[in-house]
Amino acid sequence: MPPLLKSLDTDLVALNRDRLPQTIAAKTRRFYDVISTIYPLSSYIFHARAHKVALEMAGVRDGMQVLEIATGSGEMFRKLVKANGSGKTYGIDISPRMAARTHKQVRQDFPKAKAHCHAVDARYLPFRPNSFDAVFCCYLLELLSRDDIILMLSEVHRVLRRNGSFSLILIGSNESAFFNGLYEVAGSIIPAFWGRQMQAEGAEILRAAGFHIQHEVLVKQSGYSSRVLQIVKD
Repeated sequence: MPPLLKSLDTDLVALNRDRLPQTIAAKTRRFYDVISTIYPLSSYIFHARAHKVALEMAGVRDGMQVLEIATGSGEMFRKLVKANGSGKTYGIDISPRMAARTHKQVRQDFPKAKAHCHAVDARYLPFRPNSFDAVFCCYLLELLSRDDIILMLSEVHRVLRRNGSFSLILIGSNESAFFNGLYEVAGSIIPAFWGRQMQAEGAEILRAAGFHIQHEVLVKQSGYSSRVLQIVKD
């Protein structure tokens, strides 16, 4: 196990990297490594409002154990660390470069915070059962195959405490047929980056994984639609 993982004082167990299947997730990891330096601009233009709504809906309180899956360039992760100053905030991303950049920035911005970000595959979370009060995941399901989504959600169910909060942001279906058509074309060209919209499929998979949607809000920013879901265990 890497030295940095050994230094964490709670909830981590060893990773078994040899069992990770080679699916679209591998392409996503390589693609996001390449764009790690420019991705923050996309997040700022299209995702910032949805991040704010998700944080408000989740009701994160200082002193919690919080996990963000797929931190990307860290915009949401920094909000979580700020809101949870005396708690413990963990972030993971499949892209090593994304995770390293986010970890470095958070350590610079919040040097006293108990916050760590690592390159981890969300299908095999290195945490013990019932570790977290709140889990966040933004714009990830669209990039995974159905089988990988089921694996990831089963891991979220395992590490989330009873009565814990699971906040999920998905790409929304826009009223504009042009937007939906454009997104479908973009997703077919670069699926590892754009993925696909999951308007109906997402709810079905969540129910199958043992979750139900408590609240849902559609958020628009710069013509981009996001679905912010507040989810609880069944």
